[in-house]
Amino acid sequence: MQYNPGWSNSSVNLLHVQAVGPRDSLHYVWSSIGAPAVLLVATQSPSSALRVNWSQLLSPSPAGAIWIDPPDSVVYSTAVVFTKVLLARADGVQTLTPGDGIQTFGHTLYCTAPQRPAPCPSQVTAYETGGRAGCLPSLLHTADSSQLEFILAGVAPRGNSSRFVLEMATVEEAGVERRLRSQRSIDDEYTPTIFEVLSLLAEPHNSSSTLGFLQWKATAYGSRSPRREDGIQCRAQELHEANFTLPSLVQAYFGHGLGSSCTISALNVTFGGEEGEVYREKRYLSWSVLLGFGEPPRDTFSPLVISIAAVALGTPLAMLLLGSCLLLLARRRRYSEYEPIN
Repeated sequence: MQYNPGWSNSSVNLLHVQAVGPRDSLHYVWSSIGAPAVLLVATQSPSSALRVNWSQLLSPSPAGAIWIDPPDSVVYSTAVVFTKVLLARADGVQTLTPGDGIQTFGHTLYCTAPQRPAPCPSQVTAYETGGRAGCLPSLLHTADSSQLEFILAGVAPRGNSSRFVLEMATVEEAGVERRLRSQRSIDDEYTPTIFEVLSLLAEPHNSSSTLGFLQWKATAYGSRSPRREDGIQCRAQELHEANFTLPSLVQAYFGHGLGSSCTISALNVTFGGEEGEVYREKRYLSWSVLLGFGEPPRDTFSPLVISIAAVALGTPLAMLLLGSCLLLLARRRRYSEYEPIN
């Protein structure tokens, strides 16, 4: 992990996380210069490096200020931007700002490793190995993913029917499109009462492979130490194409071709519902999302759920078989009391 590589001024935030493998490397570049954003780049070289021209990045024309060296090692790149936080009410929509009590990532950054676990909650977490987050919603992660925690703190809800909305945008180069997928499972051992996982997948045209993803569970939490009863309803609206003024980080990497050769898609995630009293009481909301390369992790049925299902299904079957055997034995005994007629 590198913080503001090659720049000593802490007035800006740029965090570079690199995962190096034997034949490739993955780059995550997080920044809160403008709207919070993350750039994800996969390369086929273990020695690929991030280059930043800081004076150009902070100028009014940042195109070309960020690149990966060597450029021909890049096999896939994308960006995710958290464009706005909105408060939806019956009388209209209001855009919220950090002055309203919103914390954006960049102030507190942690790295999770086996020898150095991150405190919980954290805001940006990078992983060296696969595993599961210790705090709800206990997202399953791989070494190819990072986790972001979005936090709202101290913002007045302004009415019983208000909803907080997080607007996100994704940037994909030509030939790649985004698709929203919802999966449901009866196994809620790690996130009690939550049966839905949503994934925003990046897929090439005419191919079933997945290049990258965002993944989250259909819940947020209204406590710094979340419990099941702190759950806040989370919904995703339809994915649609959009036209945004994107932050310097995205313009710096994708350059002047951003408007012509890239597709920008937008998605709104809404928090609130019948559980709105959780936020009104505690004035705190946290939502976790996993970002990564390749296929998103998939939960399999845990041993606990398999055991419960085996007992639930096996006990009636065993009782039925035992009852049938006892009935057959009883019938044979009854007929055996009579001597056969000659």
